[in-house]
Amino acid sequence: MRELIRTNDPTLVAFVTALLQGEGIDCFPVDVHMSVLEGSIGILPRRVLVRSTDLFRARAILIDNEIDLGA
Repeated sequence: MRELIRTNDPTLVAFVTALLQGEGIDCFPVDVHMSVLEGSIGILPRRVLVRSTDLFRARAILIDNEIDLGA
């Protein structure tokens, strides 16, 4: 599994997950339950992981949908 995106925005995680699943790419959002430790203030980023073999295609899908992948 490789990290596709890291963000503090939980709605972006949901959107990216929906986009990838719609294209048949399995993804795994991680760190989504960290709000228990941080007190729900949103300082810890959430990540979306994909298989290494799907990484290129997943990045292309996000770029096509104008989602910033960061640096």
